[in-house]
Amino acid sequence: MCKNHFNPIHCIVPPYMLTKLMESSNKKIADLAINSDFRSFRFRNDRIYFQKASLQEKTILGLISKQTGKETMQMEVYDCKQKTDFTGATLLWNTKNNQKITSVAGKNVIKGGKASWDFYGQLFGRNSIDNKGLLIKQYVHYDKGMDNAYWDGRRMVYGDGDGLVFTSFTSDIDVIGHELTHGVTENEANLDYENQAGALNESFSDIFGIMIKQRFNNLDVKKSDWLIGEKVMIGPKYALRSMKAPGTAYINHPELGNDPQPATMDKYQNLPNTQSGDFGGVHLNSGIPNFAFYVAAFNIGGYAWEKAGRIWYAVLTDVKLAQNAKFSDVKNLTIVHAENLFGINSPEVNAVKQGWLEAKV
Repeated sequence: MCKNHFNPIHCIVPPYMLTKLMESSNKKIADLAINSDFRSFRFRNDRIYFQKASLQEKTILGLISKQTGKETMQMEVYDCKQKTDFTGATLLWNTKNNQKITSVAGKNVIKGGKASWDFYGQLFGRNSIDNKGLLIKQYVHYDKGMDNAYWDGRRMVYGDGDGLVFTSFTSDIDVIGHELTHGVTENEANLDYENQAGALNESFSDIFGIMIKQRFNNLDVKKSDWLIGEKVMIGPKYALRSMKAPGTAYINHPELGNDPQPATMDKYQNLPNTQSGDFGGVHLNSGIPNFAFYVAAFNIGGYAWEKAGRIWYAVLTDVKLAQNAKFSDVKNLTIVHAENLFGINSPEVNAVKQGWLEAKV
């Protein structure tokens, strides 16, 4: 699910979680999970067509996103009213009018979108997702009980969750930051969405998503829980992923069982490059580079975005980062950029090396 190799639908909920839910004995959970899987399948096929469409076809279909060029945040928020028709969605808010809204989901995505825009703009001088002032469009209340959130190359879309395993996918700033970062990656490295390159694609989104949340909440590396999506999952002991300890985000969950993410390369999952195989395990194996970043950032100390974040952003925007990059390629590039930024044999370089060492890459 969630995939066309080069222009995928980037979802926050991985296939292995939806598969578990589709097998649930609770009919409501199973039915909504099947519907979520179906919606993702349809969007993936749309993206396959969009990828092949000519400029004229894309213009006619309204696929050419508006670019303002302005170096201030440009955002629109729409309410799908639990339907699947984007053209019929109601405009709730935009930066031009900045009107007051009552929608909690709408308020959440404004907050998360602004936190993401400020993170990239204030820290890295980036002008929106594409660095050209792209108008950010966010759609809330998509479909009934949709168990996912995604960036489809044009907009952000959020489901309300099934109410039993997941709540609104607008609940976590790191989820919003994760999905918007897929747009940044698409415009920079355009990493293939399969195997190790796909896992890196997911990892970059988790890395920047967690830093966006940390910065918004003023959390240093010691105060952060390093959990992705802990508010999206219902229950105080559950989250989508743990960067500090991949494989522990949820344990003995009544519907999902145990988190299957590996933290180290010796546990790498060689899965088939198919939908059921998570396209080579892109969501599963992202735990390995996630853990490497966590160790590096924690050992550097302070705020993750001040040093470790600068290193990883330099890698993400490096023209030497190949579309089919492997973990070892990113390892080498992070060491090179750490040396360039902080000096050879600096504590920052040693921390980066230690991170990859502990992840056994």
